[in-house]
Amino acid sequence: MGIWKRAVESILDLFLKPNCPLCQRPGGDDYFCRYCIRQLKDCQFTKPAQRWSGPLPVFVWGSYSGPMKRAIAAMKYEDRPQLARPLGRWLAQAWLQSPTAAPNQKILAVPIPMHPEKQKKRGFNQAELIARSFCEVTGYQLSTTLLQRSRATEALFNLSPEQRQQELEGAITLGKAADRHTHTPVLLIDDIYTTGATCGEAAKVMHQAGIPVFGVAAIATTKQDPSPPSQPKKHP
Repeated sequence: MGIWKRAVESILDLFLKPNCPLCQRPGGDDYFCRYCIRQLKDCQFTKPAQRWSGPLPVFVWGSYSGPMKRAIAAMKYEDRPQLARPLGRWLAQAWLQSPTAAPNQKILAVPIPMHPEKQKKRGFNQAELIARSFCEVTGYQLSTTLLQRSRATEALFNLSPEQRQQELEGAITLGKAADRHTHTPVLLIDDIYTTGATCGEAAKVMHQAGIPVFGVAAIATTKQDPSPPSQPKKHP
């Protein structure tokens, strides 16, 4: 029933512009109104590749705060999967403008998997929808079956690093597409980068199978921007 509902809503969106999910003003092509897009763009980091180093490099579009926090909550908890499209596109545009996007390099985008029961309840995996939009812009190949969530886990943010590792042990495994992608570097895609434990576990599983991991790309992080702008951004 949920699939049909979203299909109907997608068709209606082609003809009727829904209200902005953050302020209820008339929305635009990106679903958000122009005012809220400006507010969301103010969450963007000046150097999203600042954390692109170490054993698992991380590329993050912006801060998980204010309007971006509300937008992601609306997408995940208010049944608005269409919001993943502009978020994934913004992530891709920032990625292509950064030195992390090596020209002509083949990259396989792999969303962090969601446990089937949780995905059935929500109706979608937001990381997968963001990854689809990301690939539409970058031209990267997408694999939604390379990784799978074989065991449900509890929320990690209240756990210690040791407890997180124990909770995630064996929760992420290789899927049926693993044999076809043993040489292409994988870019993990997620909506929020918090402790890094989940992405780290996914990377460990792939490393053990000999699959190269390029890094992680996420829309937002709870960590502060290491290089905040010296002056407010100007909007056209």
